[in-house]
Amino acid sequence: MKSREVVLVDGIRTAFGRAGEQGFFWNTRADDMVVKVIRELLRRNPQVGPDMVEENFWGATTQEKDQGLTLGRTSAILAGLSEKCAGASVDRMCAGGMTAVTTAASEIALGAFDIAIAGGVEHMGHHPMAATADPNPRFLVDRLVSEDALVMGKTAENLHDMFPEISKEMADEYAMLSQQKTAKAYNEGKITRMIVPMTVYTPEGWVVADLDQQPRPDTTMEGLKDLKTPFRPLGKVTPGNASGLNDGACGVLLMAADKAKELGIQPKMRMVAYTYAGVRPEVMGLGPIPATHKVFQISGLSMDDIDLIEINEAFAVQCIAFMKEFNLTVPDEPRLNPWGGAIAFGHPLASSGPRLMIHLMHEFAEKPKAKYGLATMCVGLGQGGSVIWENLQGNGEKAAEKKSATKSKKKE
Repeated sequence: MKSREVVLVDGIRTAFGRAGEQGFFWNTRADDMVVKVIRELLRRNPQVGPDMVEENFWGATTQEKDQGLTLGRTSAILAGLSEKCAGASVDRMCAGGMTAVTTAASEIALGAFDIAIAGGVEHMGHHPMAATADPNPRFLVDRLVSEDALVMGKTAENLHDMFPEISKEMADEYAMLSQQKTAKAYNEGKITRMIVPMTVYTPEGWVVADLDQQPRPDTTMEGLKDLKTPFRPLGKVTPGNASGLNDGACGVLLMAADKAKELGIQPKMRMVAYTYAGVRPEVMGLGPIPATHKVFQISGLSMDDIDLIEINEAFAVQCIAFMKEFNLTVPDEPRLNPWGGAIAFGHPLASSGPRLMIHLMHEFAEKPKAKYGLATMCVGLGQGGSVIWENLQGNGEKAAEKKSATKSKKKE
């Protein structure tokens, strides 16, 4: 059976809150954030009735309590989807939401479903990373992995050791630019259009969560210089050049391209290729590098074909290592994270992969000549994930120009 083309129709997220009692989602359940996203996707796309969604697939790193009980199925019921809608949950740590999207897309491609909702959620206030995990003692006793692999900040320090040319000042400058780009995008109204406002109860009473709590637009190099290095004395990783601990949910609406045409829906992006790759757990930040090489091999594309890059900024050092590998301009490659990244927005683990995708979706709308976009991220315990999307909101002029230029060179 020939596989079908899979398209992304829409994407939306909650605001990202700070994890803990000071965060505006402290008294809000994770599954209620998922329900809010599902209902908003349907509200924004009235051609898709609740009974038409056949799969609801969600990623979460800690699958217990309000993130447990097969979140994909329970949230489908809570959101008012049909009882015939299947539901599932997946854990690939930071790439849980990315995995939910790519798995749902694979199901559509093979004809199991026509329409699916997929995404990720993380309530790090309720479920601190690895708080209830019980790693097999053989991991450390048999030295299968370094003990650093269980502390993400230590893995980032290890990258600084691997790449001594990436100084703390370079990491701080990258972080400051991320904050500045995010502030500019917020001021221009680019970010709020991605967020569904949610009324939540806080210690101060009922408030509307419609802006991310993490961004620090007043960040300066001077302010970053003397921050503590919690993972190593005299280290290089600080709270200023790393992502935060956050709560939030993000989801997308996927369907077969022929189904979108039948419904009269203009899709935003087409999935071209995706893949995941492993690296040594103690240097997990390298994950996007082999994953991206691999997805280029699968797709037949190269970095020269990519017009927009969204990389999850778990730590500044891993982003810079990626940029150096692919000969991108450090610290400010124009194609990469033009509206800032997780150092500013925050990183609610499983929800970050879909966030990268909706950034591409909106960036494509502003750049109709852009053809291909890459979403990539590192993953705890040593993995990386990369997805290539094609812009369906433009006129394809850039692609036509490239093909014409290639033909001319061949003739010569």
